[in-house]
Amino acid sequence: MQSLAVLISIGGAVALLLFALRLVRDGVTDAFGLRLKLALGHGTRTAPRAFLSGMIATLGLQSSTATALMTSGFVERDMIAQGRAQIVLLGANLGTALTALIVTAGIEALAPVLLLLGYVLYRQTPRVVSGIGRALIGIGLVLLSLTLLTQATAPLRDSAALTAFLGLLGDAWPVAFAVSAALAALFSSSLAMVMLIVSLGLTGGLDPALAVVLVLGANFGGAIPPVLATLAASPAAHRVTLGNLMVRGLGCLLALPFAAMIGRELEAVTWLAGGLPVEAHLAFNLALAVLIWPLAGLLARALPLAVPDPPAEAGDGPRWLDEAALDHPEVALAGASREALELGDTVERMLQLIMTAFRDNDPAALREIARLEERVDRLQQEVKLYLSRLGAGASKRDKRRTITVLDYIINLEHAGDIIEKGLAVQVDRKISLGLWFSAEGYRELEALFDLTLDTMKIAQTIFMTPDRGLAKQLIETKVRIRHMERRSPERHFRRLRKGHTDSLQTSSLHLDMLRDLKRVSAHLISVAHPILDEEGMLVESRLKDTAEG
Repeated sequence: MQSLAVLISIGGAVALLLFALRLVRDGVTDAFGLRLKLALGHGTRTAPRAFLSGMIATLGLQSSTATALMTSGFVERDMIAQGRAQIVLLGANLGTALTALIVTAGIEALAPVLLLLGYVLYRQTPRVVSGIGRALIGIGLVLLSLTLLTQATAPLRDSAALTAFLGLLGDAWPVAFAVSAALAALFSSSLAMVMLIVSLGLTGGLDPALAVVLVLGANFGGAIPPVLATLAASPAAHRVTLGNLMVRGLGCLLALPFAAMIGRELEAVTWLAGGLPVEAHLAFNLALAVLIWPLAGLLARALPLAVPDPPAEAGDGPRWLDEAALDHPEVALAGASREALELGDTVERMLQLIMTAFRDNDPAALREIARLEERVDRLQQEVKLYLSRLGAGASKRDKRRTITVLDYIINLEHAGDIIEKGLAVQVDRKISLGLWFSAEGYRELEALFDLTLDTMKIAQTIFMTPDRGLAKQLIETKVRIRHMERRSPERHFRRLRKGHTDSLQTSSLHLDMLRDLKRVSAHLISVAHPILDEEGMLVESRLKDTAEG
């Protein structure tokens, strides 16, 4: 019964530690998330800055897993090179070791002060202050959990069963390594596992060599959750986390045979409050950084062999451009028109993905945009080349249709460019920097997104069935969009003058998205111009006639 109570106490202390680490991460993210992401995203121009960025981010977030996932996201968006990303994670690994050093430095007496101060700040309205308060509460709970963990393991100091169990593990290093790695992966935190090893070390029955083996297992296991989290991500993102796992695995493979020697050396120079486990954790990550840093570029070039890019998907080429139909213009134009519709469907898909990413803050929806844009460019070129070889027997009607098809696919290609190089970049910035629009600003953009998508659907219909009523409706939509685009900045600047912080942070982003949505709509609406022009329903200019009558 006493053994069960001890296990429950240890489990409760570990659970509190994991909760406290999450609280620190959430608080720092609320208070400094934007600055941390900016520092991580833009602080990798040189290798030393990349290393420091990873270390500082992990010290702030109390999680190398969070740093690894953020870094993989930046690599996926081509904001960080693969080699630099591996150096960032070397810094993140050292940041975890430094965190262990700090929390075991004998500052447990500060826990009540941190909890009280954190609670006072957490109750404040400003988000930054509240986030700092939450982080301080988390740090206080981390210190409290370590005290509870020490108390929970105290009865084990004279336990013959624990001594026998540790003796068995000491004779079976691979088993000890696997158990430690599995627990670190389960906790999703190498830091939590190292703290548990520190507590076991306080019982006095932990052999130095076994302590080193357990620390190595904790380091390896801590790299597993990011790999699992990026399994469904792009190859570029998955390479980052897999590379970190391979680096830690290599380090463990090199250090494991010398665990006994390392344990003896560290025991002889023990000077840290956390004892040998914290020293081993720190020494391992320092050695790993020194060893791998010069090889980061080589590792980046080797990773595509382990995680190759997927093969190009079949079906991305033109399906309706029949070379044999070129001598029959009507048949050839029918095929080219079907291909133009296919191109329009691709642009519509791009718009839908942008809307999904915007509404759900889902970066996964943006991953397909670049491939779809490449398809749009390729199809547009294929259709243009095909129509340039149209037979000489084309009638005037066929020639007019040829111009209509060419105008439409060129406008679709321009719309695709704006979506990829404008809207996708802006939505990605919104997600990666954790930006939030004001409720009114969000509704304005969402309404313009919906209207642009409706415009896309109507344009596709008009292209195949030149309907004067729909064409007129599309031109009226253009006027609505123009009015929305004109009124929205006015309302946006009113919110800025009122001091809305959300509007201040997203000011340029809001205006850029308005501009690009209007540009996309303008290219789509152009399909209505030839129809209304033939009917004499368009004027040369929107300028009012100021001539005196």
